[in-house]
Amino acid sequence: MRVEELLTAAREGLDRLGPAEAAAARDEGGLLVDIRYAALRERDGVIPGALIVERNELEWRLDPVCEHRAPEATGHDLRVVVICNEGYASSLAAVSLRALGLRRATDLVGGFQAWRAAGLPVAAPARPLP
Repeated sequence: MRVEELLTAAREGLDRLGPAEAAAARDEGGLLVDIRYAALRERDGVIPGALIVERNELEWRLDPVCEHRAPEATGHDLRVVVICNEGYASSLAAVSLRALGLRRATDLVGGFQAWRAAGLPVAAPARPLP
């Protein structure tokens, strides 16, 4: 199987959201999860209120029964919208979250770049203390 086939198969089970739909999901109590690596967040900014979770920690931080979960991981019925830079890695990540029982997990079509292009809010990333 090629990666394109893997991606197509992953997306068949997702109800992917556009930028306005993702913003609405957040406003209705959903959780936006930004999995972009730090250099991209530093370069382009962040979505205000999105939970920042590096991709390699995603499953541990979002599994509601894991001892390493984020406080925002409140249950398996939580609406989770995974966001990567352009909407590719986020599809695979959303499928992984669904495998953990987060049945409402999905991703943002076009990723952060689509969010920004739609004119939705973007903030400078928080700077660590010196």
